[in-house]
Amino acid sequence: MEILWVLMALVMLGFVLLQVSRRRRGAVGLVEPGHPDAADPANYGFAREEELDIRMPGPDQDLLDVLDLVQRTQDYRGAMQLLSGTEAEGERRWQRVQAFAGAASLELRQRPGGVGETPGGQWLRVWRAEAPKDAGGAAVHAEFLVQQAWRTSTPGSDDFRIIMEEARAACGEAALLAPGDPVPYIVELSVARGLGYSREEFEQLWLKILDRAPNHMGAHLAALQYWCEKWHGSRQLAYSFAEAAAARAPRGSLLAAMPLFAVFEHLPEVNLVSGFYQSEVVTKAVHGALHAVHSARPDDPIQAHVRHLLVFFLVRGERWAEAMNQLTVIDGHVGALPWTLSADPAAEFAVYRALAVAGYEANGGSPATLPH
Repeated sequence: MEILWVLMALVMLGFVLLQVSRRRRGAVGLVEPGHPDAADPANYGFAREEELDIRMPGPDQDLLDVLDLVQRTQDYRGAMQLLSGTEAEGERRWQRVQAFAGAASLELRQRPGGVGETPGGQWLRVWRAEAPKDAGGAAVHAEFLVQQAWRTSTPGSDDFRIIMEEARAACGEAALLAPGDPVPYIVELSVARGLGYSREEFEQLWLKILDRAPNHMGAHLAALQYWCEKWHGSRQLAYSFAEAAAARAPRGSLLAAMPLFAVFEHLPEVNLVSGFYQSEVVTKAVHGALHAVHSARPDDPIQAHVRHLLVFFLVRGERWAEAMNQLTVIDGHVGALPWTLSADPAAEFAVYRALAVAGYEANGGSPATLPH
C-alpha cells in the first residue's frame, strides 16, 4: 500500500504540474499560486495548508484543550478526568484513547531520553503508576504499546512480537478494569492483526466487541484490516465483512459506509484513471457512504472519517460539486485516511482540495454557488 500511495502522489503531482486533467466543460489546469487564473481555495474560506490540523479527523475542542494542558504541564489528571466523563460505548472514547496514546508515543519519539534526560510521554507512565486501577489510563497504555510496535518495529520481528505481546497483556488488564467497555477489545484488534490470530481467535475477540457495542464504527474499521488481502484475509472476505455490516446498519449509522473503506483497502495499483473511480463497484460504495453521512447525527465523530475518504473518491471520480460539499464540512482537519498514509498529510489533502476547487470552477462553480 505504501508503494501505491507513492505512485498516487506522483500521479496527482503530474496532474498539477502538467495540467492534463480533463473536465466535462473544458480542461482544468492548476497553476502557480498568485497566477491570475489560479483557483484559490482561500476564496472558499478554506484553511491554509500550514493551518491544517493533522492530529484528528474533525474538531474535538475538549480533547485539544486537555491535550495541550497535559503536554504543557506533564500532568495526566486532565486526561483521566476527560476519559472518565466520556461514554464508554461511544465512538469518541475510542478516538480520545487513540489521541492520548498517539501524543505520548510522539513525545517519546521526539525525546527518547538519555542520561539525565526525562523521556517524552512521562505523564503516561506516571498515570499508570499513580492510578493503576484507572480504566482510562490502562486503555491508553495498551493503545500506546500498539502504536509503539507499529511505529518502531518491523511486523514479524522479535521486537515487534515482544511489544505486541506486552500490548496484549495490557488489553487484558484494561478489560478487567472496565468489563463493559469495548475499547480494550478494539485495541486488541490491532494486536490480533499484528500477531496473526487464527480466525477462531479473532472471531471470539470480535464477539466480545459485538456484545458491548454492536454498531461501533471504529471497531468495524479496525476489524476490517484483519480481513483485508494484505493481512489475514482476502478481497472477498473484506468486502463480505463490510457489506454485512452495512446491511445490518440501523438508521443513522455510518456502518453503511463500510464498503467504501473495503474498496479503498483494495485499490488496484494499475487503475489510477478516473474510469475506475466511476465504475459500478466504486459508485455503489460512494453512494452508500453519501447516504450514511446525510442520515447520521451531525455530532457523530466518525462522520469526518467518512467524509475525508469521500473527498478522495469524489475527486478521483471528477464529481467536483459533491467533493466541495464534503470539504466545506471537514476542512481544517486532516487526521484521517487517506491523508495519514502520506508523509505529509496536509500537503496531500491540499492537492486534492485544489483539484476539487479547480474542477468545480471549470464547471461553472464559484464561492457564491457553493452551499454552506
